Order: sequence, then C-alpha cells, then structure tokens
Amino acid sequence: MPRPSTAAEVRASAPGTEGASAGLLLGLIAVCTAVTAGNIYLAAPLLPLIARGFGAAPSAEAWIASVAQFGYAGGLLFFAPLGDRVDRRRLVGGLSLVAAVALSAGAAAPGATALAAAVLVASAATVVPQLLVPLVAARAPADRRGRHVAAVIAGLFTGIVAARVLGGLAGQAYGWRAVFAGAAVLTALLGLATAYALPVEHRRRRTGRLFAGLTSLPRILRRSPDLWRACVRQAGMYGAWSALWTSLALLLTGPRYGMSTAVAGLFGLFGLSASAVAPLAGGFVDRFGAAAVVRSSYLLAAVCVPLFWLGGHGLAALFAGAVAIHAALVAGHVANQTLALTTTSAPATANTAYVVASFAGGALACALAASAYGRWAWHGVCLVAALWLGLGWLTTALPAGGSARG
Repeated sequence: MPRPSTAAEVRASAPGTEGASAGLLLGLIAVCTAVTAGNIYLAAPLLPLIARGFGAAPSAEAWIASVAQFGYAGGLLFFAPLGDRVDRRRLVGGLSLVAAVALSAGAAAPGATALAAAVLVASAATVVPQLLVPLVAARAPADRRGRHVAAVIAGLFTGIVAARVLGGLAGQAYGWRAVFAGAAVLTALLGLATAYALPVEHRRRRTGRLFAGLTSLPRILRRSPDLWRACVRQAGMYGAWSALWTSLALLLTGPRYGMSTAVAGLFGLFGLSASAVAPLAGGFVDRFGAAAVVRSSYLLAAVCVPLFWLGGHGLAALFAGAVAIHAALVAGHVANQTLALTTTSAPATANTAYVVASFAGGALACALAASAYGRWAWHGVCLVAALWLGLGWLTTALPAGGSARG
C-alpha cells in the first residue's frame, strides 16, 4: 500500500515542472484562484438587478449575498482539510464541476430561494484556492516560498475586485443571469485545466477518516503556537479591514457625500493595490521573515485608521486610506499564511484553521461595526477597526514559538 507523498516526492512526481513549466503552472493556479474566489462575491453587486428580476425590493434580497459567506465557511471546514488526504487533482476537478453546475442552476433560478440554494452550493465548492495554496507552498523552493504564495494571493484579490466591479458592469449590460452563466463556464474550464496540470499525488486510502482533519483542528492549534499567532494576527487585520470596507458604502451614499451606489462601488478598484503589493510582500517574507512583515503591515494599518477617520470629512484621506488598508491587509496575509502553511505537518488542515479564523474575525468585526455606525456614525466604525488591530497586535508582541521566522 503506498504511503502519503512528501513535498519533495510531489515535486519529483511531476517531471519538467521546474523552470518555465513551473512558472506556467503557478500562473494557471493564480488565474484559477481569481476566477473561483470571485464566485463568493458574485451576487453582491448584482442584488439590485436580481431583486428587479424577481419583482422585489433590493433590501428584501440582500440576504442572498450573505448566504455565500456561510457556504464558503462550510466548504472551508469540510473540504479544505481533505487536501491532506485526497489527491488534489480529483478534488479540484470535482469541486470545480460542482461549482459550475450550481452557478448554472443559479442562472436559471426561478426565484430567490432557488438562487440562494445555488449560491450556497457554489460557494461551498469554491474552496479551490485554499486547496491550491498549500500545494504551491509545498512545491516552492524555500527561498522563494513567500513569493509563490503571494502570486496566488494576488490572484485571489484580483478575483474579488473583478467580481465586485466587472460583475456589476457586465450585469448592467447583459443581465445578472448572463453573469452567473459566464462564471459557470469560466469555473469549469479553468478548474478542469488546473486539475489536469497539477502533479499526481499518491495518497494512502484511509476509510472512514476523510474528515479527520476537521476533528484534528483543536489539537493542531494547541501544538503549534506559531499557527495560533498567525490565525489571531490575521483575524485582527481582516477584522479591521472588514469593519472599514464594508461600512464605507454607508458613508459614501450618506448625506456627507451623497454618491450613487454605482459610483460608491467603484471604490472597489482600490483593491487592485493588493494585487500589486502581494509580490513585494512575498519577497520581503523570503528576505526578512514573516514576523517582520506582519509588524510592518500592522504599523501601516494603524496609520490607516486616522486616515479613514479623517475621510469622514474629506475624500482625499479616504483615497489614501483605501490604498493603504489594502496594502496592509495583503502584506499581513502573505506573511501569516506563509507561516501557517509551514508550521505543521498538515498544511491543508492548518490552512483551514487560518482562513476560518480570518473570516470569523471579519464577520464579528462587521457585526460590531454595523452597530457602532448606528450609534456613533463613521467614527464608531473607526473605533471598531482600531480595537481589532489592537487585539491582533498583542499577539505579535509575544515571543515566537518554534519558528525562527515567525
């Protein structure tokens, strides 16, 4: 019976994957990540069109976008840890087909309930990026691991921006059903192409233990202080970003600026700064270590909070804060995720803990920011962001555990 492949054996099992072909594979993985990550945010910019098509008010259909977050969280918990136990080629191909079928069903949905069910399934299957990042980290040379992980993260953020901006524009031109259908085609094509290009992994069959990764999460977190720190650090950073970024539309469309929803949505273009920063952050992680990059990202984020506070009175400060907060978020993400992927012998399971912690921090911060906005307006949102950064920073002040680079 074959034993599980090590990272070195995975590299060796794919002849010719070094050099140019390795670069092509990394590029394909980055593009696949962009397309699949965008599916999580596909419904959000299309909500007015969806509501109009179903003859309802936009506020009545807003819950459809939140369904995607629940679906993604469930997919992370149940499917992402399988990367340590199942051949990723089959897993990526299978999940891509499931997501494509669900998106196609969404395009043909007769009502909001059917559309929400399709979005839930598609989002749960859209965990492909979190299956590919551990593989990239395992196959990358040690001195370039941060840059390789950063390339995939750049694709992820590009996909999020494209879903929010291009999805809305395409929906306005061709209708929201066409956007879902187009996403289904792209997901199937890129998912299957990436699965075909991935190296073969020989994994030992362990009947009845497929979901052992999920049950092992608490034990892995206890035994890896570096992983625990990475989780809390990114929960703090992502929470601060989420509080500011998700509440920004309330400020921009409110009485202070009076923008339309379409114009306010163009602020999503500032997210492209994340894609530009990711390769630089990866190089800094390789050269200076993850801890130094995390500290620098937190310092930049700390500067962003007063910029956003000033942005309640002037657009120039909002522009600067929007660029800086995305740069801080992605730099911290590259550093923390690189550390999370290399601190245990079960990278896919560790990555699940890391991403779930990030989303949990973001969701809780969003809920508090919404309440704070109702009580203290924009200044309350900035206070929540500062609080979340403070909590995350406390963990970086603790001495590193087993990793010299953490």
